[in-house]
Amino acid sequence: MDFPVIHLRADAPAKPAVGAACNGCGVCCAWQPCPLGVLVSGRRHGMCAALRWDDSAGLYRCAMVAAPESAWPALPRLLR
Repeated sequence: MDFPVIHLRADAPAKPAVGAACNGCGVCCAWQPCPLGVLVSGRRHGMCAALRWDDSAGLYRCAMVAAPESAWPALPRLLR
């Protein structure tokens, strides 16, 4: 069985326990995009195009939450 290789920053938080809240580790979004990420990335597998590293917080963030225009420049104004 082949497992995908994902590349994340070494200083990212460790993946939280199953069922725990997101802590910005980036593992899930680097593995495959969520339904919104599918729209943004245009793909169903691989790293989401909206995954961004936040230097000041020391963790990964979803650009569709933090800065939607940076991930999806054609985002309709009504949805911003």
